[in-house]
Amino acid sequence: MPVNQAVEEAHSRGVLTSASLMVGAPCADDAVQRSRRLPSLRVGLHLVLVEGRPVLPPGKIPDLVGRDGNFGSHLVRAGFRFFFLPGVRRQLESEIRAQFDAFRRTGLALDHANAHNHMHLHPTVLGLMLRVGREYGLKAVRLPNEPPLRSWRACGGSLAANAASRAFLSPWMALMKLLLGRAGIKHNDFVFGMSASGRMTLDTVERLIGNLPGGVTELYFHPASSRCPEIDRDMPDYRHEEEFRALVHPSLARAIAAAGLERIAFADI
Repeated sequence: MPVNQAVEEAHSRGVLTSASLMVGAPCADDAVQRSRRLPSLRVGLHLVLVEGRPVLPPGKIPDLVGRDGNFGSHLVRAGFRFFFLPGVRRQLESEIRAQFDAFRRTGLALDHANAHNHMHLHPTVLGLMLRVGREYGLKAVRLPNEPPLRSWRACGGSLAANAASRAFLSPWMALMKLLLGRAGIKHNDFVFGMSASGRMTLDTVERLIGNLPGGVTELYFHPASSRCPEIDRDMPDYRHEEEFRALVHPSLARAIAAAGLERIAFADI
């Protein structure tokens, strides 16, 4: 609930324009009810294929889940299995379809889609997302393209690590751009929030606002109005409450206006 409350308030009295919904999450129904009260909030689908629970019964996707019925947390292993095992791919497509179908049943307009831990960078996941998503009106997808030098200047951390990560992701990013272009799917040009995940504080975001590249840039956050057991278990080091305060702080709205930036959602690209 603290996450849903933060999203609602960050939109109604802050600068947030869109949010991504995990349709299988415990508080998804609450998130949907809040979104229906906020028709100007654009909502997309956040596909969960690792580190979470599926929408389908575990018995229908036994090769995707562990004994506890949840997806595994080993991203590389999952990626190899998605790519090389046809039976796993069939189950993966069924789960992706089930999540799109669950989103459709909410009655919300589909603004965009992305995937937990950016798994849609994987060509198998992206291909299935696009093929299935076309049937559900998918028109936009997040491109996780974070410029390492600009990110380092605003967010700190290791420039070498940022550059190495970018070098590793570059061929997958190029393939993703190609596939999105061929499918006629809109996307952002850049994103920030990857290297500073969980610490998009007011100071960090204001530095980013003053150093954005040209084009469409997504800044993404993990806000929460307070701590809760689920947050402490899954993201103990994230500064959720500080990210929430950044989104509703008047100085951030002033900084966006002063920079002449337009706040949009994916549907506006």
